Amino acid sequence: MPDYIRHPLIRPNAVEQRLYQLDLAGKALGAPTLVVLPTGMGKTIIALLVIASRLEKAGGKVLLLSPTKPLVEQHASFLKKVLLIPEEEILTFTGSTSPSARAELWEKGRVIVSTPQVIENDILTKRISLEDVTHITFDEAHRATGNYAYTYIAERYFQLAKDPLCLGITASPGSSEEKIAEVCQALHIESVAVKTESDRDVAPYIHKKEIEWKRIDLPAEMREIRDLLNKVLEDRYKRLEDAGYPIHNSRYVSKKDLLALQQKLQGELRGSPDPSVYTAISIMAEIMKISHAVEITETQGLGALRMYMERLDNEAGSKNGSKASKRLAEDLYFRQAVNRLKGCDCEHPKMEHVKHIVLDQIKSSPDSRVIVFANYRDTAEMITTALAEIELIKPIRFVGQASKYKDKGLTQKQQVGIIEKFKSGEYNTLIATSVAEEGLDIPSTDLVLFYEPIPSEIRSIQRKGRTGRKHEGRVVVLITRGTRDEGYYWSSQSKEKKMLSNMSELQNMMPARTAESFSDIPEAADGIAGTADRKEQVTLFDFGNDTVKIVVDQREVKSSVARELERAGVDIMLRTLEVGDYILSDRVAAERKSCEDFTGSLIEHKLFEQISNLARAYEKPVLVIEGENLFNTRNLSPNAIHGALSSIALDFGLAVFHTRDAQDTASLLKQIAKREQTDEKRDVSMHGKKSSMMLPEQQEYIISSISDIGPKAARSLLMHFGSVENVIKADYEDLLKVKNIGPKTAGRIREIVSSEYK
Repeated sequence: MPDYIRHPLIRPNAVEQRLYQLDLAGKALGAPTLVVLPTGMGKTIIALLVIASRLEKAGGKVLLLSPTKPLVEQHASFLKKVLLIPEEEILTFTGSTSPSARAELWEKGRVIVSTPQVIENDILTKRISLEDVTHITFDEAHRATGNYAYTYIAERYFQLAKDPLCLGITASPGSSEEKIAEVCQALHIESVAVKTESDRDVAPYIHKKEIEWKRIDLPAEMREIRDLLNKVLEDRYKRLEDAGYPIHNSRYVSKKDLLALQQKLQGELRGSPDPSVYTAISIMAEIMKISHAVEITETQGLGALRMYMERLDNEAGSKNGSKASKRLAEDLYFRQAVNRLKGCDCEHPKMEHVKHIVLDQIKSSPDSRVIVFANYRDTAEMITTALAEIELIKPIRFVGQASKYKDKGLTQKQQVGIIEKFKSGEYNTLIATSVAEEGLDIPSTDLVLFYEPIPSEIRSIQRKGRTGRKHEGRVVVLITRGTRDEGYYWSSQSKEKKMLSNMSELQNMMPARTAESFSDIPEAADGIAGTADRKEQVTLFDFGNDTVKIVVDQREVKSSVARELERAGVDIMLRTLEVGDYILSDRVAAERKSCEDFTGSLIEHKLFEQISNLARAYEKPVLVIEGENLFNTRNLSPNAIHGALSSIALDFGLAVFHTRDAQDTASLLKQIAKREQTDEKRDVSMHGKKSSMMLPEQQEYIISSISDIGPKAARSLLMHFGSVENVIKADYEDLLKVKNIGPKTAGRIREIVSSEYK
């Protein structure tokens, strides 16, 4: 008869008592703590114990943040079952909850389970206050790096809350000391608590997990195709060496090494635009594509390679295709590989192994549940098709939400539906990409099959954690001999060992301070400083801080600019804007583009349409180009960029500003908004107000509304033809006679005027 947790806020006989969970909860109540615990060992139970204790002793509200909507709903459902709190006080916040509803519900709720992006948006717009939040749990805490919402929420929480405490929970924070330290710093972690499957208090709850590595030989026909692709690769490595950038031991170079070299070249380009650097970057683009083709051949199979080659061919033949794909399509060895591929009907032997392994599992235990992990969607599709032909196997493909070339993603609702059918037995085999590694309530399985090893220790741990939770489990990893599979296998093994070693060292450096019991709350003197003790260094933003309002497009929250504006004391309103990214007054709106965005939209012919729309809607439009390498991206000539900038300023009338980074951009936007709203006494309006236009201006406005036609070209057309009506009636040859009107623009005018409205 198991013992159960006894607590005033936890339902009796609802949660089994495990000593290691009580120990970890006690440590998590002593200071902001990162808890590392194997998958399936009850990280959510530890969060529950801390939440109950904080609500009882500290009062206020608590937040539990989780990366996905299905996991949010799962956590909320669990808390409603076990907490002795009225259900209406346990709330879920996701993107489907309207902002106004969230603001109202926030006041009523005591436990809020939410996706982090929603809370970030509500902090930015000041719809919620963190002052009375006494605890935050960060689920899948290893995500707290870079620009992810966890980092900003933690920062503002420890600045604004009266009595803050947080808990980060994860199965795998990363192998490098730098990555683990970054997570700890981002979440203001002061102590680390680690439990492994070999710990004495955890071991009794661990079920045996049999791990098998099955090595497979690559068939001769596939080796032949791979060797042809490798000849292309060797040629590009030689060209790279001739350009002054040799790659040593190129046969064993990893994707990580190639990406590092690519980044190094981009850095050199910013310093001095040397022609050899341009050449090297161009060659690197080809190397990345062909290296990926070699990897697919070795580890996935010819079906996946055919799909990839088809995409490369389509890209090479398209108008906007990259130069790298066009050059590869013309390469002799590449063409030979494509032709050999067409005539080869063999498949990677891994596929037969997958069929036999899954079928044997289902035959030996008909109620089994199996997950087959594959790195690529194409491979997942092929495995699903192959397994569907076997009578006892009921497979379903399980991929992410993003739609890709000829491959529509699954909505979260569809994902949840598939998981429910997998639980019920309607499907017994899930063929999944990385989406099944975390963030979804997938039940424990009897067999986890890796179609290929992965070099990431985090992902490997999460995948293996899908079995052996409630009963014995089995893990099988397929490895092709003499290929990248073997390299990825050893990399993952090494990183897992390194992670455990680093976590142990970090635990010693940041020892946990355990409360007397999991329901005790330490005083501030135990290391949790009050808000008054955490004053930040004064910045330029703190001077002259008259409140201004800025309307920010929802999509801009992904950048750091919105955060910087909020830090600067700006009142932010998040909206979905049709035109512009930031509205600063009724006459000023700004479009923000990173250097990569600017050159990319210029190449894709989207730039001037966006600029034209902005110029038509606002009297004083602004373009902000963020970054310091505008002339060193996408191999565009300086003349092309200068031409675009001059057209934006002179033809469309935009003020063009250059900023270094997000903080610089925020400072500029705030100053413009302050000048407009405070000095000029202007309102903020989502609908720009062009000042009253005279007849000629209205005529120019009508003509310039045609995409790719700026005000200057509109004036030339009107001066030549004399009226809007004559411009509309003009044929293609007559339009070409007008100054500044070329074949493309003339064709566009005729297309707009003569096309049937549908």
